[in-house]
Amino acid sequence: MVAIVYGSTTGNTEDAVAKIQAFFGEDNTELFDVKDAGLAALEYFDKLIFALPTWDYGEVQTDWQDVWDEIDETDFTNKTVAFVGMGDQFAYAEWFQDAMGMLHDKVIAKGATVIGHWPVEGYEFEASKALTEDKKSFVGLALDEDCQPELTEQRVNQWCEQIKPHLFG
Repeated sequence: MVAIVYGSTTGNTEDAVAKIQAFFGEDNTELFDVKDAGLAALEYFDKLIFALPTWDYGEVQTDWQDVWDEIDETDFTNKTVAFVGMGDQFAYAEWFQDAMGMLHDKVIAKGATVIGHWPVEGYEFEASKALTEDKKSFVGLALDEDCQPELTEQRVNQWCEQIKPHLFG
């Protein structure tokens, strides 16, 4: 069973995680809105998908801000984690997917095994804290409902196929 923990202000992140849950099936996943559930799911799940939008100028979404410091207190050893980020690559090109990168850095520092890197091809942005060291990939699935909504379904399906063996062996 995989916990999908998300925060959503406009509904775009919630829509994205619903697509991920539909791909893997409700029997294999459980959704947790961080606003309502906090980080309680972390105690009971070894496989996690974290989804969050970057807000304004590289900020973490409000519901995630409420639990941000708790992440530093959590041991992610023996946990497999994948990330989904939402962002606007044109209006916020200097901060595209920053929140995903910041969460990734916190989780990796606490011992998580991270899966689900996603190539940067097909995106136009100036900077991102969510890039891998070689700058060829994002640390997770990057979605842009503002500028590329027509690509979301395909990206979600490809990414889910990619991480499926790591989550369900």
